Amino acid sequence: MPIRPFTPSDTEPVIALWHTVGLTRPWNDPAKDIERKSTTQPELFLVATDGDGALVGTAMVGYDGHRGWVHYLAVSPAQQGGGLGRRLMAEAERLLIELGCPKINLMVRTGNDRVIGFYEALGYGTDEVALLSKRLIPDA
Repeated sequence: MPIRPFTPSDTEPVIALWHTVGLTRPWNDPAKDIERKSTTQPELFLVATDGDGALVGTAMVGYDGHRGWVHYLAVSPAQQGGGLGRRLMAEAERLLIELGCPKINLMVRTGNDRVIGFYEALGYGTDEVALLSKRLIPDA
């Protein structure tokens, strides 16, 4: 399954995948998230396709000069457990290392033990920090 940068024609399939795997929330407009990413390091927004060209995975990667981040890692249910998530994360890490990124962060919703286990198997650990946030621009 090839991994490549996102293109605008991927928008609808990406949003459909995110809805399917439960990554979307009412207060985050996925189309606006995609639009915002297209203005900042768009080459780090990764998609994976199957042999028929159907979109089956995503990873929205970024680097702020201090830390790398991965958002919207998604793999279609039919492809889960086959190594695509690992491949997307390996590609994200490779790209961040090329940029000189010393550490990668990601967020997993509390209680999502299956996904936390996936990341732990890749060598990720829980940092003893409190995540604080503030909405500056409402999507609604």
